[in-house]
Amino acid sequence: MSEQDNRHGLTQWHGTTIIGVRKGDRIVVAGDGQVSMGNTVMKPNARKVRRIGEGGKVVAGFAGATADAFTLFERLEKKLEQYSGQLLRAAVELTKDWRTDKYLRNLEALMIVADKENLLVLTGNGDVLEPEGGITAIGSGGNYALAAAKAIAEYEDDPEVIARKAMQVAADICVFTNGNVTLEEV
Repeated sequence: MSEQDNRHGLTQWHGTTIIGVRKGDRIVVAGDGQVSMGNTVMKPNARKVRRIGEGGKVVAGFAGATADAFTLFERLEKKLEQYSGQLLRAAVELTKDWRTDKYLRNLEALMIVADKENLLVLTGNGDVLEPEGGITAIGSGGNYALAAAKAIAEYEDDPEVIARKAMQVAADICVFTNGNVTLEEV
């Protein structure tokens, strides 16, 4: 995902790849580590996938502006507390706020969140999407990773292997994605 920001006279690009894969009773979320500004790699080893909520039972990954994503992580954690760790309910309430709140509606990010039962994509349009087939991806390399994962999933049962191979494909194609992968399983 890329964005041009002229508010401060700078051109900023936000790109990344995050993938979520459900296979059987396992769910993994993986993301690359590249932070770019324009055509420059600012940081190669950022952690865009992390555990949140009580006991780290929820895994979340983001694509978009970093500060916006951290705001959304904090808000989702508060919603998880408010709704006793129920991810689906917390996600719906977060996206309601994200869409209607004057401050939050300006945040530019997408999120993949997962717990033992759910794999979801959250958007600022108020969407809480559950991917068909148990595979989803976001970010500038998301479509590459998604296509690779869907092809691999026919022949591979391990969601970690699927996610890692798909991330490698995205890193090979998308200049805003690198091979420094962070992966969390729930």
